[in-house]
Amino acid sequence: MKRIIFSMAGGLAAILFAACGSHPTGAAGNGGWKSYSGDREVERRVDSVLKLMTLEEKIGQLTQFSANWSITGPVMSDDFQPYLEQGLVGSIFNATSVEGIRRMQQVAVESSRLGIPILFGQDVIHGYRTIFPIPLAEACSWDLEMMRRTAEIAAIEAASDGINWTFAPMVDIARDARWGRVMEGAGEDPYLGSKVAEARVIGFQGGGDGKALGELQTVLATGKHLAAYGAAESGRDYNTAELSEHTLRNVYLPPYEAAAKAGVATFMASFNDINGVPATANRWLLTEILRGEWGFNGFVVSDYTGINELVPHGVAEEEKHAAELALNAGVDMDMTGATYIKYLKQSVEEGKVSEKNIDNAARRILEMKFLLGLFYDPYRYLDEERAKRNTLTPEFLETARKAVAASVVLLKNDNGVLPIGRERAVTLALVGPLMNDSVNLNGEWAGLADRNKSIPILQGLTEKYRGSSVRLLYAEGASLTETSPAKIAEAVAAARRADIVIAAVGESYHWSGEAAVRTDIRLPEAQRQLLEALKATGKPIVLVNLSGRPLDLSREDETMDAILQAWFPGTQGGHGIADVIAGDYNPSARLAISFPRNIGQLPIYYNRKSTGRPVDLNDERVDYRSSYLDCSITPLYPFGYGLSYTTFTISDVKLDKPSMKAEGDRITVTATVANSGDREGEMVVQLYVRDLIGSTTRPVKELKGFRKVPLKAGESREVTFEINSDDLAFYGSDMRKKCEPGEFKLWVAQSSDDNGLEAQFSVE
Repeated sequence: MKRIIFSMAGGLAAILFAACGSHPTGAAGNGGWKSYSGDREVERRVDSVLKLMTLEEKIGQLTQFSANWSITGPVMSDDFQPYLEQGLVGSIFNATSVEGIRRMQQVAVESSRLGIPILFGQDVIHGYRTIFPIPLAEACSWDLEMMRRTAEIAAIEAASDGINWTFAPMVDIARDARWGRVMEGAGEDPYLGSKVAEARVIGFQGGGDGKALGELQTVLATGKHLAAYGAAESGRDYNTAELSEHTLRNVYLPPYEAAAKAGVATFMASFNDINGVPATANRWLLTEILRGEWGFNGFVVSDYTGINELVPHGVAEEEKHAAELALNAGVDMDMTGATYIKYLKQSVEEGKVSEKNIDNAARRILEMKFLLGLFYDPYRYLDEERAKRNTLTPEFLETARKAVAASVVLLKNDNGVLPIGRERAVTLALVGPLMNDSVNLNGEWAGLADRNKSIPILQGLTEKYRGSSVRLLYAEGASLTETSPAKIAEAVAAARRADIVIAAVGESYHWSGEAAVRTDIRLPEAQRQLLEALKATGKPIVLVNLSGRPLDLSREDETMDAILQAWFPGTQGGHGIADVIAGDYNPSARLAISFPRNIGQLPIYYNRKSTGRPVDLNDERVDYRSSYLDCSITPLYPFGYGLSYTTFTISDVKLDKPSMKAEGDRITVTATVANSGDREGEMVVQLYVRDLIGSTTRPVKELKGFRKVPLKAGESREVTFEINSDDLAFYGSDMRKKCEPGEFKLWVAQSSDDNGLEAQFSVE
């Protein structure tokens, strides 16, 4: 029998390819397959293994089952144990712990005919044991190096537990706060989203070229969800996404392309349809664009039961037909649906699916197993002692604490109520349903963390002010959704005895994430009642809002003295938030997503089109304009907005030349930024551009660069940006990307609504 034999000498360290002989490599010899790594030796070994496999075993590599230890979708009833024993499983989803993963890998390697190891995948979204702020919060830090590092730490912890594949980063553009999965991405902007996608891919995979995948602290990353999942109508999860190819290419696809260029190993197809074709069956998207235009050579996995769902979508007659559509479109692996393993062999026999396509899909998956070193030692990730050493380390916790502080956005700070330093002789009333809460802090997708061990805000503030002049009082006042006269009276009594009230309010972590769509994104009535009663005391109120999405805070903006948007901050939430409140960290975060004035504005985003009847923002009441009768068209808090405990100025915006060529040219922009206040801080300097005349309508502004600049009190510094012709290129009506000649405006600004300083240039 031809067989892959694992040499046991010195551990599972070597592979012998019995009776393989020579086998051609490269595109000419294997039906057009292009490897991810470009390594000829890896290609040879992949083809050697493939040569030994039966058709059914190849299809098995295209099959992923869920261990159901944690569930993110409908539970499939198929018992995968027999498949595992026969070598008909390529990956297991949701298996956890070194011991549990070892048991499954042992069955795959020691019971099956060829002993091919399996991949273990997990939703490691913003941490594994150490939980960092939700991705949307981290995006608000505009700190790419920090985001790379938190992804790296998440990979270290997950890989130490036996996981070698994460279904992150989510790079969907999100413009609608009703959609619960806004928490999982980087917000509304294609440029910022692309930079965050790149940073997180590199963090998970140890670099941008895939060469670090064989190291024990890295995992395969997944760019998801391809494509435009964030454009789901009405903000409803799994809903259709109705958008033009123009918008798809100019707004939604750039972060996916950035992930591909950063070397992401895998992509996940989205649930939604595009141009009437569900992504899971969309060859134009998964093959022509992803592989043809972007040159992606990793593998594509469906979302959870995404192939089965082609039937209720109405494009597949039954699941066999669904499997054929998905495989022919370019989906290499079936996540938990069991359609490939059940039907593809018959489909090949009927000529509805080619064995060449199955071969190439299997090659892509096998290559990743080689790059991860699983063929050389299928148990190499499984070391209990390493798992203990690499979990919740002091360094990881310190990074998490810094990430919290860097992600908290100061939205309002009237009369300088914040910060509250340790030297101030004040009494603080600490109230609200999330003040002494640890369970909700991690948000959704919280890996395998112990929610009860996250640091509540109350604990963080208690430890922060211990031994200081600050005195603390605590009263809950309300739960997330209920209160009573007695509870409110207790909180009001504490407020009356205090100088300042700090109220921690917001969402349950279950209210955002997958399948968590809300049509009312205000604070619940019980929490609003509590805040109104506290306001009646006349004491200054600092609102700390914890949520997975932008909320409608229009009422709170009118009544609260200060507002901190703390999102769901993770394991070190209480400490990081306390660092900001006490002024040990000067808030530097800026919004990566706009906050609406009310839900009727959604979707809302800064890079809107002008329209033929644009609104004069200085007088929106002019009739017959693209405006509302009862509300401004502007957001409550715009993209790029955030306050600091100091103040900044921008001056002397200069261009090195007045014009540039449409191809292969650039303009250098300089500006002087200064800290005009009395406290050290960081400024997020943002560069926006407007193409005044285009062959198709263009946004009123587009982010084209940013710098996060630390400045001491009174310090100034020159900041430089470069704008090249590629930065100005867009897809026109012919769907070709190019930079068009014409006139442009630019702004070096502190937020997307900052129009103070502008310059003009032309493209020839």
